[in-house]
Amino acid sequence: MMLNPQQISEAADALYQAESKRQQIDPVTLSHPEMDMDDAYAIQSSWVNRKIENGRKVIGYKIGLTSRAMQRVMKIDTPDYGVLLDDMLFDDGANLETAAFLDPQIEVELAFVLKDRLFGEDLTVEQVMDATDYVIPAFELIAARSFRIHPETAYTRTVFDTISDNAANAGIIMGGRKVKPGETDLRWAGAIVKLNGVIEQTGLAAAVLDHPANGICWIAKRFAAHGIALEPGQVLLSGSFTAPIKVKAGDKVTAEYGSLGDISVNFI
Repeated sequence: MMLNPQQISEAADALYQAESKRQQIDPVTLSHPEMDMDDAYAIQSSWVNRKIENGRKVIGYKIGLTSRAMQRVMKIDTPDYGVLLDDMLFDDGANLETAAFLDPQIEVELAFVLKDRLFGEDLTVEQVMDATDYVIPAFELIAARSFRIHPETAYTRTVFDTISDNAANAGIIMGGRKVKPGETDLRWAGAIVKLNGVIEQTGLAAAVLDHPANGICWIAKRFAAHGIALEPGQVLLSGSFTAPIKVKAGDKVTAEYGSLGDISVNFI
């Protein structure tokens, strides 16, 4: 790690204040170009821990940057992760206040809800499926507490900024039909995504590391190195298989998952 504890705490506080005040800030790497991935996760952890101290509860985790296309854009060769908290969970069909989120976008995913504990650095897809209670269609609402592209300098934030920003996570919406493990081939689970009734994206879940359960394997491996397990009841977002869709007030996003049903969210 390149940053000291005070620098990590200050960066986490800046992100906390940005979200609270609904005002974007400069990317952390502008002030600390020497920072590395360990610093970024330390900032994320400090910020999340402050929320937990204020009464929030961890309900699960997300994996991001699973596609090779997005990894090339961010100049990395590995996914990232973020923490899901209880105030990030919204109902299917919810009306969300757009102004509450900074630069909001929607991604289309599958969520795994666990029934058994998962721990280990060498888990298989079969082990993940055995530990899963059900899989369900999901939206991830992503946001940017620091500028993705700085409005004055055009500086583009790096993957370290995204990780510091809790992997850009802001919310999760689940709906449609709960699928038991083995009921369907999840690699072929797909979605038609519409913005205000117009098709914007289509995709298959195989885009997530060849199988969405591989996303869960990756999360488990990342935490196992720190002695942390994935626990029963936790919600795990396996990674987006479409490009993010920018949203504004007045927009409605719907995803049709075929036999898995539909989900939607409205921005007001």
